[in-house]
Amino acid sequence: MFTPHTPKDVEVMLNTIGIGKVEDLFAEIPEKYRFPELKLPPSLTEMEAAGELESIANANGSTKSLLSFLGAGAYDHYVPAAVDMLLQRGEFYTAYTPYQPEISQGTLQAIFEYQSLVCELTGMDVANASHYDGATAAAEAVILAYHHLKGKRTKFLISRAVNPQYREVVRTYTQGSHDIFIQGDDPETGLDASMEKLIAQIDSNTALVMVQYPDFFGRVIDYKPLIAAAHSAGALVAVAVNPTVLGVLTPPGEIGADIVFGEGQPLGIPLSFGGPYLGIFAVTNDLLRKISGRLVGETVDNAGRLAYVLTLTAREQHIRREKASSNICTNQGLMALASTIYLSLLGKQGFEAVSNLCYQKAHYAASQISSIQGYSQVFSDQPFFHEFVIRSPQPVDHLLDDLRAYDILGGYNLGQDYPELEGCLLIAVTEKISKEDIDLFHDALVEVTHD
Repeated sequence: MFTPHTPKDVEVMLNTIGIGKVEDLFAEIPEKYRFPELKLPPSLTEMEAAGELESIANANGSTKSLLSFLGAGAYDHYVPAAVDMLLQRGEFYTAYTPYQPEISQGTLQAIFEYQSLVCELTGMDVANASHYDGATAAAEAVILAYHHLKGKRTKFLISRAVNPQYREVVRTYTQGSHDIFIQGDDPETGLDASMEKLIAQIDSNTALVMVQYPDFFGRVIDYKPLIAAAHSAGALVAVAVNPTVLGVLTPPGEIGADIVFGEGQPLGIPLSFGGPYLGIFAVTNDLLRKISGRLVGETVDNAGRLAYVLTLTAREQHIRREKASSNICTNQGLMALASTIYLSLLGKQGFEAVSNLCYQKAHYAASQISSIQGYSQVFSDQPFFHEFVIRSPQPVDHLLDDLRAYDILGGYNLGQDYPELEGCLLIAVTEKISKEDIDLFHDALVEVTHD
């Protein structure tokens, strides 16, 4: 057992605080509570403990044993074996955020490559490294807009079709601010794909308008009219994006977004019981000095050799403290590296192929499920990517329980977040789902519905 303090160290500390022995530190605790009897199970050998832990772990369902049509922000994509093999190399696995960039060239280069790839994907000018997940990145978008407009605007409009968890985290981040008011996602605004009701709320007090692409229901919406309306009122526009869609659809940067953020989990990061994940965040050059997190730049050293440096760190809390635009002072470096390796392995054509497979398979699944008597596709008049909404003829909770008997995770119950969509199911299809899997899902729905 390693004990960091020598007897002399202990003696000096005790003398400093004026007591004679360590036990005196606990004098205020009644004696009968100082050494309680712990009802621990009998000790186990290493082999027995490993067996016990494996039996507990096997009680968990996973996508290795279950067919998953769950999405709603976290997706079961295939992760090439090389991602973990490279990620777990010691020089990457143990590296932390570079506070001394001159001795962190490998880490800095990896971050620089990540930033470059995010900019390529999103069509934006600058990307940081990085945030904890998509939800915290959403909150940082609000904070950035507030500081960029120097607190002179107080209205922040968020579409009701933005991920409910993102909206909840934004409210948690801003609940102590008396001049940030989150609006636009009330039930009265509705889920109209035209965005007319949201556009009608934009005025001279609006700092930011936030939408999702595709939205939480998988719909691909034309945001150009909304972006034009926001910009004409002097407001910024933040777009939450699923990065997988950027293999086939127009990047938000090309339609006028000021901020693009999202959940990077689909980029080579496993589901992992909900984390750790990766918050993508990219902005235009105009917002460069307000972006939080790390920025790595490429330069040359005094010998003319290629070198990487941290740039604009003065905006960070460890230097600017209370004047910083954000308290974010670290990044999900390992997760950012995973996404970098994933994108590098797939390349442009491979990533496009993954996106296209998701799109094609989702549309096949939607057509198959919609053909079952009693089931219908909601928002069928809107284009969608790899998620879609189905209305069920029976309570969704019961349906999902019945599907578990077939080892199928049938989707996400939208009624728990959207009362107007009670009885509706959000279904996600990734490239891992085969035609046979979709047909099995179809047959299982037929059986559980018409038994």
